[in-house]
Amino acid sequence: MHQLNSILQQALYLVVLTSAPAVVIALVVGLIVAVFQATTQIQEQTLTFAPKLVAVFGILALTGPWIGNQLVRFTYHVFDQFPALLR
Repeated sequence: MHQLNSILQQALYLVVLTSAPAVVIALVVGLIVAVFQATTQIQEQTLTFAPKLVAVFGILALTGPWIGNQLVRFTYHVFDQFPALLR
């Protein structure tokens, strides 16, 4: 039971770690666009969505191999621990 809790804790940490680059870049781009909209008084809805979309896809393209590597390493770890979970 303890190992199952450990694996679940590691899985949650991995979710936070691998989603962090996309969330952070969306936050930064959103803040920049909000400041731009406040200074220019342009209130266009697509102006907030399009730059975030491009930035998130870009950061996922850059960090995709690292995210995939982290997920594969975790999967191997879980499969290695699987026999101990059945006891």
